[in-house]
Amino acid sequence: MRSGNEPMTARSPLRARCALASWGLACAIAGTVLFALTGHPGWAIVFGVLLAVTIVDLSMIIRHIRQGPHYQPGRDIPPYEPVRGPKRRDEP
Repeated sequence: MRSGNEPMTARSPLRARCALASWGLACAIAGTVLFALTGHPGWAIVFGVLLAVTIVDLSMIIRHIRQGPHYQPGRDIPPYEPVRGPKRRDEP
């Protein structure tokens, strides 16, 4: 049984972000190819930059998913307690 300070149903949004980034990757590839083939180099460059940003984002998401429980705590991982600073002189 958990005794932490977070909800038991808390889940990581990394899998949803991965799905959305994959969809963005497909759209960026399609946009880059279509605009390059139709002779719109400006829009092809815009979609190419979007493609690069999406690839970096997707690689970071996959890296965090592979790091395991630190980024996706399960029910068997206790919550992290806040760091307690040193006591001040006026505190009991």
